[in-house]
Amino acid sequence: MSADTRLEELGVSGLGEVDEPAFTGLAERHRRELHVHCYRMLGSFEDAEDTVQETFLRAWRRRETFQGRSTFRAWLYRIATNACLDLLEKVRPEPATGGEVLWLQPYPDRLLDELPAGHADEPETLAVARETIELAYLVAVQHLAPRPRAVLILRDVLGWPAKDVAELLGDSVNSVNSALQRARAGLREHLPAERQDWTGGEEDAGTRELVRRYTDASVAANIPALTSMVREDVRTSMPPTPGLYVGRDTVVKYWIESGFEGMTGLRAVPTSANRQPAIAYYHWRQQEDAYLPLTIDVLRITGGAVTEITTFHDDQFPRFGLPERLPADSTD
Repeated sequence: MSADTRLEELGVSGLGEVDEPAFTGLAERHRRELHVHCYRMLGSFEDAEDTVQETFLRAWRRRETFQGRSTFRAWLYRIATNACLDLLEKVRPEPATGGEVLWLQPYPDRLLDELPAGHADEPETLAVARETIELAYLVAVQHLAPRPRAVLILRDVLGWPAKDVAELLGDSVNSVNSALQRARAGLREHLPAERQDWTGGEEDAGTRELVRRYTDASVAANIPALTSMVREDVRTSMPPTPGLYVGRDTVVKYWIESGFEGMTGLRAVPTSANRQPAIAYYHWRQQEDAYLPLTIDVLRITGGAVTEITTFHDDQFPRFGLPERLPADSTD
């Protein structure tokens, strides 16, 4: 059965005739894409998980309201968007001064690979999919008010017609179009300057080599080598820990003052998140006789240099499918 399931394809006149196991089976087919949609809205992997569960619960309770005028998939997206808006209204704070988004979490590429193919073979669609899952995009989106944020994602990411977005939000088409223009302007304001001309595409050989050298220098705690690989306006942060460091000199000073210089006993495992290169670091623990999870660096690379380093804590390791420990004889 296709992702665009309609009532006639279900062989029923309404979802009220579908039992809970069958309904769950239908909904589960859309779990990953709904999770990514909620993640774009919320910026938090965990909040997105909770919101998808809330979406399925609401959908089951309101199943008789689905009359087949839209696809089952679109109906779920409507419920998910409203669930996100409800959560944002209740608990989401504004980004901190300087643009920090302390609730930001990474999204492992291995899970993004579970998304249905759809028209992903079309270059424009593929570019949008990669572009709108980057951490820089996620951070910029979090600066938008909830409803314009929803309009932007529904229109520019999912490609919904303005009239469908207006129906979902209970607004007019003119209001939706106006909100979209404001949201696009706000997005541009908070995206990095070089990100305005983002072109997407797979990592090239130069990027892979830079990531390799960056990894080696990090494991060696070689600050001079790392300094040579970052841009003058490099930014680094470590959500949910407050602190945004901007500029090469500021970042290097932070590395030194944090005790990174001269650090030993590190190992690294390559990974990827948000369609960006990432490195998982392990630190030797004598009592455990093993290297245990430490942090994950997600890198943004522009023009052959590291432009942004977003570091996440070791609680993110499990969803990346990373080892719980590395043995004493492991090599980087």
